[in-house]
Amino acid sequence: MKRLWIVAAIAVASITTEIKVGRAQENGIARSEADAFDVRMFTKPPGNKAYACFVRRYDPDHLARHPKLKVSAMKLLVSAEIPADEKTLNYSFRLGVKYRHRSGDFDSSGFCNHVVAEDAGNEMRFGCGVDCEGGGIDVALSKDDKSAIIRLERIRIWQNNKPDDEAEDSLVAGADDKIFRLDRTDTGECASLVTDRKELAAIRHK
Repeated sequence: MKRLWIVAAIAVASITTEIKVGRAQENGIARSEADAFDVRMFTKPPGNKAYACFVRRYDPDHLARHPKLKVSAMKLLVSAEIPADEKTLNYSFRLGVKYRHRSGDFDSSGFCNHVVAEDAGNEMRFGCGVDCEGGGIDVALSKDDKSAIIRLERIRIWQNNKPDDEAEDSLVAGADDKIFRLDRTDTGECASLVTDRKELAAIRHK
């Protein structure tokens, strides 16, 4: 992940439910800028709850052109929600990964916050992290908002949705695994990343 100027006074991992005022304003980012990015991400104002799903499955030609690419498919679900006991939006992500030379489904999840990338002309992104120094991802949008651009250095993942020490692994950036472009699609495509029944129903009916 390229070096970010994160204008956050609080790291993603330390965000707590005690924060009652707008996060973007706390972080020094204008509320209007954060709201505009949210509209781009979710294709409309998120309201009390919103989802955005992005998917990429690499075809044989792409894999042949990028022999060092470890990933054969990736899904990203970005969520925004105002919990019952709060007044501001919380942002989170779920990431699904399939490897080209390993069997099984791998996934990760964590919280996100608005950040500004100094190395990209102050481009707005979501900076998303996994608890306990589990790394994370940056999520930007393409100019037409039809794709998510994921940048990473390292992110902790688990196999088959089992977040325990024994099943723990990491996706580490390599020559072809630093930047991923995923295409926006129906939220139902990301249903496999969700285990909560109520949330699953909400995603499938978006």
